[in-house]
Amino acid sequence: MSLLHNAFFKLMGLLALCAASASHAATQDPGTLTVGSKRFTESYILAEVLSQTAKPTLQQPPKLTQGIGNTAIVYEALRSGSIDMYAEYSGTIAQEILKDPKATSIEAMNAALKPLGLGVAIALGFNDGYALAMRAADAERLGIRTLSDLAAHPQLKFGLSNEFIGRADGWRGMAERYALKAQPVGLDHGLAYDAIGAKQVDVIDIYTTDAKIDHLGLRVLQDNKAYFPRYDALVLHRLDLPQRLPQTWAALKALEGRIDEHAMIAMNARAELQGVAFDVIARDFLKSLTSGGSPAGGTETAARGFMAKLLGPDLARLTYQHLLLVLLSVGIAMVIAVPIAIAVAAQPRARAAALTFTSLMQTVPSLALLAILISLTGAIGTVPALMALTLYSLLPIMSNTVTGLAEVPDGLRNASTALGMTPTQSLRYVQLPLALPTLIAGVRTAMAIAIGTATIAAFVGAGGYGERIVTGLALNDRELLMAGALPAALLALLSEAFFELLQRWLRPTQTRAAALAQ
Repeated sequence: MSLLHNAFFKLMGLLALCAASASHAATQDPGTLTVGSKRFTESYILAEVLSQTAKPTLQQPPKLTQGIGNTAIVYEALRSGSIDMYAEYSGTIAQEILKDPKATSIEAMNAALKPLGLGVAIALGFNDGYALAMRAADAERLGIRTLSDLAAHPQLKFGLSNEFIGRADGWRGMAERYALKAQPVGLDHGLAYDAIGAKQVDVIDIYTTDAKIDHLGLRVLQDNKAYFPRYDALVLHRLDLPQRLPQTWAALKALEGRIDEHAMIAMNARAELQGVAFDVIARDFLKSLTSGGSPAGGTETAARGFMAKLLGPDLARLTYQHLLLVLLSVGIAMVIAVPIAIAVAAQPRARAAALTFTSLMQTVPSLALLAILISLTGAIGTVPALMALTLYSLLPIMSNTVTGLAEVPDGLRNASTALGMTPTQSLRYVQLPLALPTLIAGVRTAMAIAIGTATIAAFVGAGGYGERIVTGLALNDRELLMAGALPAALLALLSEAFFELLQRWLRPTQTRAAALAQ
């Protein structure tokens, strides 16, 4: 049991130290800038606008970490120094980050954020508030125009984003204010538009700059009791950024008040309705600021076809990131699990404890585990993703190693002893070779689990094929979702073919081990 704890915690400590060192180095390098974003269309676009604005003032291009996650995760990334800034909203800062609904002015927010090493600045010029919406035809038929009107229609189905359900300024407070008794269903924000369009739900939460409100013929219900605060778009940043990169900060300050609601809705529409890439939208908008043209201008307005998305220029990068996560996590899991399995195989209590621990790891939801690891390591991206995938890979490898050793016939064990082999020699030349096919089957299972689970890593900025899936969810783009899912499925098939060939190649080794003991 002590061997299990020592090996596990030494590895986790080493990875956490690496994460802390990387984070520290990132915040100390005066010439770097890392821009983050949340996981919805507008945040992706604003991150590109900030990044492209900063780029001419930097010696090396800024790093863009898109789709990190919800407010809690992206804020943790900023606080820990994994990113330098991201676009946030005044209501979210006051309600979710500072837990102070009265801190609505920039001065009040800065006073509260300063002890945290953070600041807020650059009011971009638009308010993107929360609201509820329903199909206009249904709203007209039922006479619903305000949030208060919803209380008279308990039969309506609410499909709300999971973040909105849990927010301090979200569902619970609103339901209390307006006496709403519905039990909402949690949906991804992008998928909610599909659900209301297909009449699977009747009411959804929306951002007031969403492009699909008019496109789907939705009515935004009036917040007649003024429940929602303003959500003015701002830049939330690390406090040292203006002094560390003064020229960059001056360029970013030029964006103040330059994006109105009409421009933001137009940019969101290009992404969600026309399939234009985020970087192109940002580039065209910034050109419009200097040329006086339309923010929605530009020549690239047609949606890319499926093959263009599948074989896009990011395919090689995403494949490398995905493979790196999978191979490293399974490799580390083998280094931990195989020695522990060998050590506890003949000790029933220790074996049960080791297998119970690794089984418990499998029951922890992946996103919850990633959030915990981000908090523990103070980093986003590869390190917490790698740690999570390693933990998920331990069970199949350890379980199969123990099973393979247990299946070695006692007669062969005794025969190896009779031949004068030491226990170590018996393990090396007889037991492990005979258990190897079962062990390899465990590694095979771990690889399959890791390939699928690694797509979740994109939710914390670790890249891989999940990056396309996350973006596809934000845009409600089925083709982009498939462009991420298909390469992952192909990688899983190639992995299965590799292990099938490997097991065939290892059969002579097993035969030689059995003959040696006879």
